[in-house]
Amino acid sequence: MISFGRLPWIRPLVAAHAEDFASVASLFSGNPAEPAAWHDVIGRIQRAHPDRTAIHDIVTAQLSRRQAPAAAITAAGALADPRAVAVVTGQQAGLFGGPLYTLLKAITAIQLARKVRSEHGVPAIPVFWVDAEDHDFAEIRDASVLDREFGLAKLSLAEPPGAGTLPIAALSLDDTVTGIVDELEHRLAPTEFTAGVVASLRRHYRPGVSISGAFAGWIEELLGGEGLVVFEAADPRAKPLVSSLFVREFTEPCHTSLSARAAGAAMAALGHAPQIEPADDVVCLFYLDVNGRRPIRHRGGQFLVGDEPREAASLAAEAGAHPERFSPNVLLRPLVQDKLFPTVCYVAGPSELAYQAQLRDAYRANEIPQPLLASRVSATLLDSAAAKFLDRYAFPLEALQPQDESALNRLLEAQLPAELDALFAELDVAVSDGTARLKPVVSAVDPTLAGAVDTTLDRVRDTIKNLQGKIVQASKKKDDTLRRQFVRARGLVFPGGQPQERVLNIAFFLNRYGPGLASRLLDTLPALPTAHYVITP
Repeated sequence: MISFGRLPWIRPLVAAHAEDFASVASLFSGNPAEPAAWHDVIGRIQRAHPDRTAIHDIVTAQLSRRQAPAAAITAAGALADPRAVAVVTGQQAGLFGGPLYTLLKAITAIQLARKVRSEHGVPAIPVFWVDAEDHDFAEIRDASVLDREFGLAKLSLAEPPGAGTLPIAALSLDDTVTGIVDELEHRLAPTEFTAGVVASLRRHYRPGVSISGAFAGWIEELLGGEGLVVFEAADPRAKPLVSSLFVREFTEPCHTSLSARAAGAAMAALGHAPQIEPADDVVCLFYLDVNGRRPIRHRGGQFLVGDEPREAASLAAEAGAHPERFSPNVLLRPLVQDKLFPTVCYVAGPSELAYQAQLRDAYRANEIPQPLLASRVSATLLDSAAAKFLDRYAFPLEALQPQDESALNRLLEAQLPAELDALFAELDVAVSDGTARLKPVVSAVDPTLAGAVDTTLDRVRDTIKNLQGKIVQASKKKDDTLRRQFVRARGLVFPGGQPQERVLNIAFFLNRYGPGLASRLLDTLPALPTAHYVITP
């Protein structure tokens, strides 16, 4: 375990939420570390969601179409129970499942659902929301792995027609995806698990399948057996269930974005930077048609769909009659999610935790119970070689993040004879003392030469420093093994200088540790993380 305070990439709000909840309590609906908070939210959720038949039918139809594992189908069946609650998390449909944090989100949701079932005696379903209506293809097209030489390699999907304008759910994989899977297989270091990982990816990432569908099927294969229910959010059958939220965006223009901005100011007053500061004219919906996804604004008393003026009454009527033509933005999406599902808790990444902390008033205005917010677990997976390196040299994990050689130099210097530093220190003192005695004598001969003594001292010190550097360089050459160990560990822990969990694809870890990795992490990691965890699977 590594405390959040040691890690510069951990957002202060995440640390405060885990370690000092009282300082940010006004931003959230309750403290997930307190059983009473769960009891209160469960009660509110059960009272607010009397009939879940419609969402149950939509979810089970999706699972049936994808031939989901039996455990996932059983879990989804509990949605019809009026006592049931859901622990929800989600992510964009990243190539091959996206970075490790996608898996960590899902694992945290499963753990919390199990905790709710055990401690509160109610059916609890872990749900993974695939954000299939996002249109930012550039954010989901890449997958990064470490290749056979432990170099960082990026694989990218070819850009299909409509990329960047159409929702991800409307984009299909073409024949080039076969080559991308081939390239992944070539890049990965061969292990006993490689053939199975690649075969699984080929089942899902194949020509003709939607990008979001491939992602959903892959995540489902990994964790559906643990009861995770995967939901593709672009399903048009779900839109009528939340049409009232869409209509309200036109009958009360900008109410969601303005309340979020006010909450952002309150967050700033507590010392935490708001995640989102929406403009005055933002309507929290996009309009969907054959031309793609267009933003909606409210300016000068009228609405603009893209650049097209529209009347409020017309848009409200269309949202009520054809809600499938609209899509929520990042602020409205949590409310849509929690109107569809009986969400008792949302498992959030750092940015999600921040922007959902700006939505308390929006939940109240729409009479939707706000769920608890829990941070996903944060972790680094080390192989035995990297773990031994860090243990042998008592090397702090975070010291690997800088991409220069300063940490390596310090490590190498520590391998030099212990008396070397003391000898150089003695030499510096001797030189300083000698020039200090020399200076008044020289000044007596010629006062103008006093400055030359100082200059000579500086030159001698530079020469000594240069000698120290040469010794360090000699040590580097002498201990190439240590250098290779350092570079390898740094590449694994901070590929490209970024935390592993944000960069390296799920497939990389499954190839190294096998298909049972997810189950082992479920058994190892805590449901409510209070630190960053370093694990050797």
